[in-house]
Amino acid sequence: MRSGIPAVVAAAVLWGTAGTAGSLASAGSVSLAAARLVLGGALLGASALVVRRRTPPGNVPVAGTATRVALVLGAVAVAAYQMCFFAAVGRTGVAIGTVVAIGSGPVFTGLLSWLAGHERPSGRWALATAAAVAGCAVLVTGGGGHAGGADAGGIALALLGGLLYAFYVIVAARAIGGGMASGVVMGALFGGAAVLMLPVLVLTGPAWLAHPAGLLTALYLGCATTGLAYLLYGRGLRTIPVATAATLALAEPAVAAVLGVVALREHLSPVSWAGLALLALGLVVVARPGGVRTPSSGTPEAPTERPPVSSAP
Repeated sequence: MRSGIPAVVAAAVLWGTAGTAGSLASAGSVSLAAARLVLGGALLGASALVVRRRTPPGNVPVAGTATRVALVLGAVAVAAYQMCFFAAVGRTGVAIGTVVAIGSGPVFTGLLSWLAGHERPSGRWALATAAAVAGCAVLVTGGGGHAGGADAGGIALALLGGLLYAFYVIVAARAIGGGMASGVVMGALFGGAAVLMLPVLVLTGPAWLAHPAGLLTALYLGCATTGLAYLLYGRGLRTIPVATAATLALAEPAVAAVLGVVALREHLSPVSWAGLALLALGLVVVARPGGVRTPSSGTPEAPTERPPVSSAP
């Protein structure tokens, strides 16, 4: 289990750099997200094909119909998450949209995983996750109580985004637990999502990609914060419960906040610093062994994969 924690935290660190990197490109947020997903998904899809071709035929697990359907639905969820997130941010503002979408993800992941009979979160996981989500909320809002005038429809979209995130990470975890290579699973999910998001990129205007700064930013977002990050996340899902991985991913807003202070000269209030400390404490607690109990008759944790996995998000 311990070996998967650094991989998931590293993925969250990469995700946390996306906002700072995105500020360097003169592109709309939806177009930037679409380019990130198209490039990252294409990289993951290509990586998955390489892995499958290099793996001896007898060592490639055959995905059943149910797994294939789940992966297709997961790819739709990846693309839909992007749209829900930015629609929510547009209606509620960045702070509330981010807190609700990112903060609800681990909660939905734990609940869905439990309902699916895969793993039952412990009381310690619940308390640590609650602390991490609360710290995230305080960090992002600065304790300013912005939720009072939030748009109900926007909050609903953000919650839907959190649910979609939970769905596709559980799909990934169960496919990896069934013996599929994590690189292949992520390639299927994000390669499919890239196809779905390509029209969005075209419709939102990709002209900014013709400028060197825009192209370099898109390449970094696609290759590092999507391709490499999700490959690391998939590696983590081999050995740690999906609920634990989802909570550890809350390191993303912490990294983004610190980078904002260091690189963009942003200011954090004392309350936000306190939220950052609470978030860090929750992550430390959830990273300790024994945060999730697996039922004796349920699906076991994801085993170590047999085929080699190539590098991608």
